[in-house]
Amino acid sequence: MKGFLTTHKGMEDIAALEVNELTGKKAKISDACIVFDIIRYEGLFKLCYLSQSAKGVYFLLSEFAYKEIFEDFKKNIQKIDFGEWLSESITFRVKCIKDSDENIPTPEIEKELGAIIIEHMQKKHNYTQKVSLNKPDITLFVYLSGNKCHIGIDFAGFDMSKRNYNIFTHPGSIKGTIAYSLIRLSEYSNNKTLLDCFSASGTIPIEAAFFASKFPVNFYNKEKFIFLKFEKFKSFDFRKFFKKIDDNISDEKLNIYNVDSSMKYINYAKKNSKIAGIAKKINFSRMNLEWLDTKFDKGKIGRIVAKMPVSAEDIEKLYNEFFYQAEFILDDGGKIVVIGKKDLTGKYSSKYNFKIEEERSIFSGKEQYDVFVLSKNIAKDTSF
Repeated sequence: MKGFLTTHKGMEDIAALEVNELTGKKAKISDACIVFDIIRYEGLFKLCYLSQSAKGVYFLLSEFAYKEIFEDFKKNIQKIDFGEWLSESITFRVKCIKDSDENIPTPEIEKELGAIIIEHMQKKHNYTQKVSLNKPDITLFVYLSGNKCHIGIDFAGFDMSKRNYNIFTHPGSIKGTIAYSLIRLSEYSNNKTLLDCFSASGTIPIEAAFFASKFPVNFYNKEKFIFLKFEKFKSFDFRKFFKKIDDNISDEKLNIYNVDSSMKYINYAKKNSKIAGIAKKINFSRMNLEWLDTKFDKGKIGRIVAKMPVSAEDIEKLYNEFFYQAEFILDDGGKIVVIGKKDLTGKYSSKYNFKIEEERSIFSGKEQYDVFVLSKNIAKDTSF
């Protein structure tokens, strides 16, 4: 058996790392999608509950290259045993997401593929499959990327990249999934100190606290999972399953610092973290950037993870001050991961003895984020 997970383009390796950690299985990477083996369905339940990188988690029915989507879909579904998931009493719908050059509108694709499924079930099982567009029992998910088609059963039933804590927002906030990717790129762990000095509504510190404390990102979404309603799992003890995971939540106080110059957004971050259930694991401070070296001793911080502001009055001054402060408070083995402007990141990081180890682009829809991983240039002692 196989599953697949959709994520943001540019962070597929982060999603693959998370899948390996949570299920013990390595993943095959495609564009904004990874495919992996599963031994039991519990692996998909676990990913739905814990994954911070996923937009969706699916049981894989088929994957194939296509030239003409409708004809190739019709051919390839002949190999799928839909009887395991669909019956005369079950309602379904087709949900399609495309990251391809396919110029047919998505609603039209969904309608046509749904009609193909109904025709297939009529011929093979001699009944007309019921449709429900609003509250289906089963959602058949079709992901089109390049010339590749993945067909699966949606196990979550909702967009997993949306966070229920994201109530009080900042115009420059990023999605929790993308914040998680920055945290993993920094190689943060629960024994390190992490700082976000432009925290806005608190997304990066909140996602770091989820990860470090093993607090399920969907702790308060348990009842929303569509897999709970699958006829196939009616005898499965989900209460015991969730409790086993929840018992691993750490009560340890974390060294995560949520800092911003605006009291308004500090309060937003506090409220969001309380909704998320991890407010007690984060330290909050209202502080201007230029005062960081008065709060944190030299070499105090292990990781700085942040999205640089884009609307500062003097953006060059801000970048200069950021790397000036970082040079003082970051320890010698520390890392910085930022979303920022390439020219300014390169110019001011090198001025304060940092080197760019990696740069990549991560996409949220059509919006592109330029991400940089930096470390200190440690001068070698050449004295004798």
